[in-house]
Amino acid sequence: MNKNILVVEDEDSVKRGISFALEKEGYHVFSCERICEAERIFQNESLQLVICDINLPDGNGLDWIKRVRKRSNVHIICLTALDQETDQVLGYEAGADDYITKPFSLSVLGLKVQAFFKKQVQKKETWLKSGEIRFSKEEMKVYRKGEAISLTKNEWKLLWLFLEHPKQILSKKQLLEQLFDLDGVFVESNTVAVNICRLREKIEDDVKNPQYIKNVRGIGYVWDKECVEK
Repeated sequence: MNKNILVVEDEDSVKRGISFALEKEGYHVFSCERICEAERIFQNESLQLVICDINLPDGNGLDWIKRVRKRSNVHIICLTALDQETDQVLGYEAGADDYITKPFSLSVLGLKVQAFFKKQVQKKETWLKSGEIRFSKEEMKVYRKGEAISLTKNEWKLLWLFLEHPKQILSKKQLLEQLFDLDGVFVESNTVAVNICRLREKIEDDVKNPQYIKNVRGIGYVWDKECVEK
């Protein structure tokens, strides 16, 4: 399985220390010091774990964690100098899965990361099947008629959203909120339609007569096939 980790930390020595220690253990580490950079990496890369400081130069890490949690179940470890119980509670309420306070041992952080990935390996992989589409969220794999499909990050999130809600009409607003962080971000009005079109080209036999993703005029879109776990 992929072992991609994002480290969001504005203290350069700490960021480099964490990155070096994790890369030494074989993990693929992306690192940055600002929320805007973290968001860009999150949008473009397939991440399994995020280590995020709370006090960052361009905002509060907890606010970004809240936005991430609305779109993803990626494992999140809060990293901060704050050690009050209320601060830890706020971290968990924001959507963090774990918490570690500075100063900390790189070995302890490494063990937390190791434990997370070990648990993922031990989990039984769940496949969703809908028509001729097979989808594994854990392994981030999609197959159509037995052949692997390569999807972009947005196409991946879009497909997962539909498979989570088969036969349910999803509005353009709902889809936009899941695809993008809309706080202060300008998004073209046809963004959803463009992403739907690209996804259809990869999963439909005939994009002009789609069998999976159908338009519901004036409302949005619906995944028009049943979806079962295999």
